[in-house]
Amino acid sequence: MQHAPRTSFTPSTSPVARIRVCMGELLHHGLKVATLCMLVALVLWWNRADVGLDVQMVYSFATGIATWAIIDLGRFFVDRNSPFQFPRSWKGPALILAGCLFGHVLGTAVGDLYCGGQSSWGFVINQPKRALNFLLLSVVTGGAISYFFYTHGKSHYLMGELEASQRQATQAQLALLQSQLEPHMLFNTLANLRALIGTDPERATAMLDRLNDYLRATLGASRASVQPLSAEFARLSDYLELMAIRMGPRLSFALDLPDALAQVPIPSLLLQPIVENSIKHGLEPKVAGGRIEVSAQQAADGRVQIQVRDTGIGFSGNTEATEGFGLAHVKERLLSAYGSLGTIEIIANNDHMAVTSINFPQNMGVKHV
Repeated sequence: MQHAPRTSFTPSTSPVARIRVCMGELLHHGLKVATLCMLVALVLWWNRADVGLDVQMVYSFATGIATWAIIDLGRFFVDRNSPFQFPRSWKGPALILAGCLFGHVLGTAVGDLYCGGQSSWGFVINQPKRALNFLLLSVVTGGAISYFFYTHGKSHYLMGELEASQRQATQAQLALLQSQLEPHMLFNTLANLRALIGTDPERATAMLDRLNDYLRATLGASRASVQPLSAEFARLSDYLELMAIRMGPRLSFALDLPDALAQVPIPSLLLQPIVENSIKHGLEPKVAGGRIEVSAQQAADGRVQIQVRDTGIGFSGNTEATEGFGLAHVKERLLSAYGSLGTIEIIANNDHMAVTSINFPQNMGVKHV
């Protein structure tokens, strides 16, 4: 039977509770069975014009619906622990056979009542071969549609397991990337702090205070997978303030976040690697330093667009700047969170300007980080 990919049950879940959860699935199966019953009735009526279409409909629908109800409802009771919601091993074929046989008997009884209380036993005695053919037709039809639902449900289950495995692998990879990324800034800052202690103690003290505030404010938040865009910009402000102490007048920056986009969810630490990339490859190699501007806006296609601009030396010809670890981290997280709807573009040139632009939907409903 068809398996709902996002429905999961524990062994303690009662069969009745499972049926309630899968009501939509059961109705979907019932509609397919009803359509098949109608086709069978039309074929039988076409071959036996002496029997009215209404009679063929009653026998076909009564048999088909009874068979479907026994198998489709019985599967929740026969093997409650089946991962794809259908009995495994010999229990599955046994349920199908029992459903087809009892369904045939019940359907025949209902049809006999509709025809005025006549008995089909005379037909069985007088024409046993034809009666056996009708029984085989019920068994084969019921078995075929049950097998279709079974394979379809098993396929959904296996696809769900594969997607879950892929998602877990992606999450593990992203966790590894993030664990590598977070100390990256810290080590660079500590290295500069060590150099300043001997040459400029006052700046070293200011940097140490700022670093302490930055870590205190962001350590807990950095472990969250998602945060509002306002929190991400606040973290960028703390980071750039820290970098401004380290670089002095060589670094200036501006952040622009419209109020309308402040609560848009975004993967944590998505923007910091881009800003770090601009400082490392654009501004630090430039003697005079430069300026970084980070802005957010709603693009024409409805997605959120965030641009990081810097007036450094540009990224043209610098493959490390455009394909390094930080940007690889951003690409992986965009892909994991938004699929193909999350994009990143780097405009690198020799005109002392580099622009990194990312675009993503306002809602993270497609995938999870």
